[in-house]
Amino acid sequence: MAKQKIPATPSIRRLPSYLHIIRQSQRDGNEYISGTVIAQELNLEPIQVRKDLSITGIIGKPKKGYPTHALIAAIEHFLGWDSIRDAVLVGVGNLGSALMGYQEFQFHGLNVVAAFDKDPKKIGSSVHGVPVMPIDTMELQVKHLGVKTAILTVPSTFAQETADALVRAGIGAIWNFTNVKLKVPEEVIVQKEDLSSGYAMLCVMLQVRKMQELEG
Repeated sequence: MAKQKIPATPSIRRLPSYLHIIRQSQRDGNEYISGTVIAQELNLEPIQVRKDLSITGIIGKPKKGYPTHALIAAIEHFLGWDSIRDAVLVGVGNLGSALMGYQEFQFHGLNVVAAFDKDPKKIGSSVHGVPVMPIDTMELQVKHLGVKTAILTVPSTFAQETADALVRAGIGAIWNFTNVKLKVPEEVIVQKEDLSSGYAMLCVMLQVRKMQELEG
């Protein structure tokens, strides 16, 4: 059986922005929204927006656009945001705590059911309603909970060994917020978020803007 092809990453990354605009349009009382309107909001070409939306399987109507309700449902279903996905978080530091408090995740079906840390001061506490458990019980607890998704926010020096333990516990998908490229079995999905890369882009854009102002 041939493997299903994953759409281009930029297209997937743009869908949440589209969703935000479409939801706002629906709240404003619009039953339809055109690809051109979405494109104007995000400074994109309409043809790019239509191409991105086509991966969800929905087709717009000529001169009307896309029905907002159906388009929201199509995007959410494509992203898997129309179902609940339980997850655990490992590493209850500043970033981990902030992620657990980010309510948008709940709207997208991500439900953090437990967190793990090695700090005795944090163990037994609750962060944003999520219980913090000892990291040395993680494998047993993950197996007991039947969770398949993990958010990794531990210090980089502990990233690989923590990932190894998560894999042993049956985790099949890791959202990796460390700067370590994890080595995992082929069947385990890893999505690495490099926050420093985003900041690097911001800094370069600021430098370019500064040079433009000096030259102007």
